[in-house]
Amino acid sequence: MEKEIRVAVAGIGCCTSHLVQGIYKYSDVEDNSTWIPGLMHPVLGDYKIRDIKYVAAFDIDKAKIGKDLAEAIFAKPNNMTKFADVPKQNVEVKMSPVMDGAPEHLRKFYDVADNLKPCDVVKELKDSGAEVFVNFIPTGSEKAAKFYADCAIEAGCAFINCMPEFISSNPEYVEKSKKAKVPLIGDDIKSQVGATILHRVITQLCVDRGVKINKTSQLNFAGNADFINLVKRGETKEFSKKDSVESILPYKAEVSVGFGFIGLQNDNKICRLYWEGENFGGNPITIHLECSIEDSANAAGIIIDAIRYAKIALDRKIGGPIFSASSYLMKHPPRKFTDEEAKENCEKFIAGEIDW
Repeated sequence: MEKEIRVAVAGIGCCTSHLVQGIYKYSDVEDNSTWIPGLMHPVLGDYKIRDIKYVAAFDIDKAKIGKDLAEAIFAKPNNMTKFADVPKQNVEVKMSPVMDGAPEHLRKFYDVADNLKPCDVVKELKDSGAEVFVNFIPTGSEKAAKFYADCAIEAGCAFINCMPEFISSNPEYVEKSKKAKVPLIGDDIKSQVGATILHRVITQLCVDRGVKINKTSQLNFAGNADFINLVKRGETKEFSKKDSVESILPYKAEVSVGFGFIGLQNDNKICRLYWEGENFGGNPITIHLECSIEDSANAAGIIIDAIRYAKIALDRKIGGPIFSASSYLMKHPPRKFTDEEAKENCEKFIAGEIDW
């Protein structure tokens, strides 16, 4: 008998589109015996990718509210690639409270349904039987992020916070989630192979090989709605990215992060990384690196695992931050490990050797 993971999503943007498409792209994956492009764990614990079922969805965009999730994930301004056909999900996208989730610079790109009455999110979660709640709303939406975290805890759902509003490292939410036995994974996605993980890997290489980094920077450009928002209010994302790199350095260095919106790129992100330092004898070394990726697929490839880690934690009745998954999958986890240690901890968590 197939197991099931019942998932709710807030924010039906490009990342959610690729997350939903992924269920059908990999629906025939049976085990871990074959290397499959795009997957870290074809099967994670006892859970296959097709075990994930979407049962509730929330947004504030008129073009998506009232639509079936299968239709809403392709509505504008979503501009990611389509790589799988998605059948009707029988999940209607419901209007959620706007709060601080629709600043003026985003309202130019879609119609916010201010005239509609928001649904009761907790009731929708409970009625749908949701077990895991994924938060994909825009950066800077602090009030809305905390609202969804509160709803998840009240409804008994594991909460995966994909944005840089800090929930899993917030003492208030740590205690709430522990008490309710609700797992938290967060905060802010660290893409499969993206700017931050590359920045960390090369920085760690320099540290390990005795190269002193004096300056390093990360510039990110894309043409999706996320980057429209990041240009205007990307402070928490900037902090999250810088902190992820600075946590590796055993000394002070100048670390800079920036964002740019280029509409013609759609969901394609180009990141440019730079390091300036000194090696043996104080001689100069500079490193330039550029990476081009489909931004939302990069995120979905992480959350497809996060959902299954969260379900395993629920099965084991573990509440509070899941340190192993958070440190490997997120930029600003509540407890930091090196990427190598974090990966090892994740495998130990799957095997039941550690319970956090």
